Amino acid sequence: MVAHNAGRRAIFGGGAVALAAASGLPAAAQPAGGNTLQAIRDRGELRIGVAPGEPWFYRDQRSNEWHGIGWGVGVALARELNVRPVPVETTWGNAVAGLQAGQFDVMFVLDATPQRALAVDFPVQPMFYYAQGLLVRPGLTIRTWEDANKPEVRVGVVLGTSPDRDVTARLPRAQIERFPTADETAAAFQAGRVDAISLFHPALVMLRARVRRGTVLLPEPFRAAATSAGVRREADKSWRDWLGLALAHMYTTGETQKIYEDYLTFRSIDPAGAPPVMREMWQSRG
Repeated sequence: MVAHNAGRRAIFGGGAVALAAASGLPAAAQPAGGNTLQAIRDRGELRIGVAPGEPWFYRDQRSNEWHGIGWGVGVALARELNVRPVPVETTWGNAVAGLQAGQFDVMFVLDATPQRALAVDFPVQPMFYYAQGLLVRPGLTIRTWEDANKPEVRVGVVLGTSPDRDVTARLPRAQIERFPTADETAAAFQAGRVDAISLFHPALVMLRARVRRGTVLLPEPFRAAATSAGVRREADKSWRDWLGLALAHMYTTGETQKIYEDYLTFRSIDPAGAPPVMREMWQSRG
């Protein structure tokens, strides 16, 4: 393990030095549009946009420290660059504007939508994957989406979300119940007013821990989506390209999955009962 980590530091650290040297721009050029990677190394800090929302980012009120898969990946990458991770609080709605303004260097778990890609950059390599899933009540057996496509099955969704649009098209015979917020959807599930809730699966895992009822499933065929990391658009692509290489390495070696599982354990959730964020593992775990 030590040799493996040392190799990773050599690969990532050396790559960062080579990319920074190739760009040749001083850190002072960053605000004007030049070289975020060099600025990070010169500052000795990786500024990470953090927006509360589990399991991506979570601040422990007792210690005031941040946790979550987004924060954990940021900490790991800061270690590779030999810099300090620094949280910069934002909101999901303001994440793109914050990147454009140079308030932080990266926002993890930011989906690369066409609209966002007009304003900021994203690495080619995905950060990890999630799937649209179901939290189903005890006694309801579902293996495929078609199993849920029945008039007697009531599925709760958050109004106007991607899962709302998807299940409306995917389950035309089921009863789709729409609620303004995830909390109201959860309350309906607890009260037995719906038989299942559809969200992307990491959010369902956290919801299951709150309601303490039901099972999180990934019905087939899988409806997979990749998430990414947003960076400020600039002419020099060293930071974006290094970040993509690093994220791909963490994903393929299982480090991203481990960060997710460590967070679940921190929140007293058994990782064995949670679908992974590596899509290659979805079928192997059923």
